[in-house]
Amino acid sequence: MCVGSNSSMIAIDNKIEQAMDLVKTHLMLAVREEVELLREQIKELSDRNVQLERENYILRTLGHRD
Repeated sequence: MCVGSNSSMIAIDNKIEQAMDLVKTHLMLAVREEVELLREQIKELSDRNVQLERENYILRTLGHRD
């Protein structure tokens, strides 16, 4: 009887391991997608920051001329 329950435990362990691998794969995919979105946001914000710094410089320069 121990042999049957032992093989049953191994089968359950294998199923658990497969399920955990599947969860890990899905999580990694979700994380990669989120990281890509965040990289795009960072680039957009960085570009916007450069634009605002240029505008600020121009406005300060014009303000000092008066």
